[in-house]
Amino acid sequence: MERAQQGPRARYREQTRAEIKDLALRQLAEGGGSALALTRIAKEMGLSGPALYRYFAGRDDLLNALIRDAYDDAAAAMARAAARSVKRSRGVRARLHDLAEAYRAWAIAEPHRYLLIQGAPVPGYVAPADTLERARAVLGPFLPLFATGSPGPAVTATVDEMTAWLAADGTVGAWVARYAPEAAGTPDTPAGEARAASALAGAVLAWTQLHGSVSLEVAGQFAGMAHRGGTLLGAHMEMLADAFGLDQAPA
Repeated sequence: MERAQQGPRARYREQTRAEIKDLALRQLAEGGGSALALTRIAKEMGLSGPALYRYFAGRDDLLNALIRDAYDDAAAAMARAAARSVKRSRGVRARLHDLAEAYRAWAIAEPHRYLLIQGAPVPGYVAPADTLERARAVLGPFLPLFATGSPGPAVTATVDEMTAWLAADGTVGAWVARYAPEAAGTPDTPAGEARAASALAGAVLAWTQLHGSVSLEVAGQFAGMAHRGGTLLGAHMEMLADAFGLDQAPA
């Protein structure tokens, strides 16, 4: 509806920006972030260099747009997976596997975009501050799962550090509350603090496991090995679920 209400000039600008981003993504797929060259994009589009800068102020402005888009698309994929799991009345452990597989599926389908946000930093580039909230949106669906857990000895130290982080940074507590309100319903009580710390610790540990396994697979490091990437990631999630006692009745 909003697009239909735009004038011809605004629609043309939007279409041109989209074409520039498509060409930039092709460059990323061919050579990574360091291969991004606005002069090449302008030449392919039949534009002069100065004309291209009417749409993006420079390389960093274009990278900002690509990174925001990638995080938003990944977050949408995770939100859809979480909603499907809830609709199917899946248990907490099964929902963890669903989210992990959704993360992996997005990365495999969009390897150059995944590596843009999770790979090596682009030389000389500093991402805008708002990417932090977008990155947290990708991991947000994990928080309510681990809020239900009973962390065991293997993750006690991590949970303790997350408790300190929650106390020191109000934005982290707000993030947990947004995605796992049941964990933050009574934040000033020992039980509420424990649920929030468990949620945060589980989400951070899930991210490290996902990042390690999926990044290796996307980079082709599993080539010539007998295992499937999904099998390895599933084993990681099972160990993490065990460490947090997911779907286990309290002792």
